[in-house]
Amino acid sequence: MTAAREQHVLKVSIAATVLIGAIGVGFGVLSGSLSILFDGVFGALDAAMTGLSLLVSRLIAREASQRFQMGFWHLEPLVLAVNGGLLTVICFYAFVSSVMALFSGGHELSFDWALIYAAVVTVICLAMLAYVRKANRSIGSALIALDVKSWLMSCLISLALLVAFGAAWALSRAGYGDWTRYADPALLAILTAALLPAPASTVIAAVKEILLVAPEDLNRLVREAAEAASERHGFLGCRSYVAKVGRSRVIEVYLIVPEDRPIGSIAELDAIRAEIGEAIGGEGRDRWLTIAFTGDPKWAD
Repeated sequence: MTAAREQHVLKVSIAATVLIGAIGVGFGVLSGSLSILFDGVFGALDAAMTGLSLLVSRLIAREASQRFQMGFWHLEPLVLAVNGGLLTVICFYAFVSSVMALFSGGHELSFDWALIYAAVVTVICLAMLAYVRKANRSIGSALIALDVKSWLMSCLISLALLVAFGAAWALSRAGYGDWTRYADPALLAILTAALLPAPASTVIAAVKEILLVAPEDLNRLVREAAEAASERHGFLGCRSYVAKVGRSRVIEVYLIVPEDRPIGSIAELDAIRAEIGEAIGGEGRDRWLTIAFTGDPKWAD
């Protein structure tokens, strides 16, 4: 049910993003605005990436296959890394282009088309931001969380366009028309510089998951649960290994058994496993938990 809702939200987001992208490219050409053209290209790229997220969401919802026996979780950080990487590149390219335009004297701009575009897109973006954010409160999807970031970025862009173009239009009416040539490239430079950290942070987080960097909070939680069980049941010690890949949590716990400790029934060992699993929490298909018992520490290191 959650997977179906996630996919529905992504489909709605794709449709809205394609609409905004088409409007942005059209109005960018009509108004001669680099900022609007950037917004349209940004939207088109975002739509393509959201479509890729939808495909991954469908794969993750499937049961593991013979060829992908551990599921498709690993695809999620790959999509996030590609998405964030492309958005980072396009923001950097747009920033360089805007700076070059500033130094070359700016360019003329049709404010009527620009203001109409900014007003229409601002309304659409605010509505979509509210929709995806509300939906993800109950879904808790990393893919939709990235989409929330994208819509927030789109809202900031469109609001900034609306304010800046309105101010530039007022300046042109007040007799300062020469300065309006710099309004569009200056706005684009400010927007792209402000937006760069968001996709860059997404790339960093995704790369950490791809490289299986242990999340500190998960590592601490698992270690504390394993150490408490080890002490409570008289084991020599424990080892724990964790990784977060997309929405999955991969956890391995090894308990070191003393040579003279009697091993009871399988039910007793399973009870210890259940105890540790309950302390860790988050039971479900996204948690991959392995708890092993060994008398030789080499099997745990």
